Amino acid sequence: MAVVTVTHVPGTAYQTRIDTGDLALIADEPADSGGDGLGPSPYELLLAALGHCTVLTILLYARRKGWPVGQVSIRATHERLVVDDWQSGELVKRKVERIVQEIALGGELTPEQRTRLLEIAGKCPVHRTMTGELEIVEIEVPLTTSAA
Repeated sequence: MAVVTVTHVPGTAYQTRIDTGDLALIADEPADSGGDGLGPSPYELLLAALGHCTVLTILLYARRKGWPVGQVSIRATHERLVVDDWQSGELVKRKVERIVQEIALGGELTPEQRTRLLEIAGKCPVHRTMTGELEIVEIEVPLTTSAA
């Protein structure tokens, strides 16, 4: 089970400290959104988690198959779209969240291997979590002080 603690950094607008147990990092909002711009934003962290998992999934699969993947790089974007949808004969506008991952594969791979690795990219555990049935439960607990 993964456990992460995220705590607001006192004296800042939106900065948080993210503790993973062994590591800590700072997240923030961009300056144009009222933050200090000193760390990745929530959506940047989400894209990073997905990208990291996707890179690892591709590498693990390619190594297991003995395929010569030299490098894997992913550039991800997130956007909110409003799309037209027909429901029961009526035009309805609905919001769609879209993440696009541009995947660059290095190495002497065949076109078939490249196609298969792009298919495997969509099977990383974080991708499956994001697109599968996901339950998020919020529970209030007493605030504790720490030496963070």
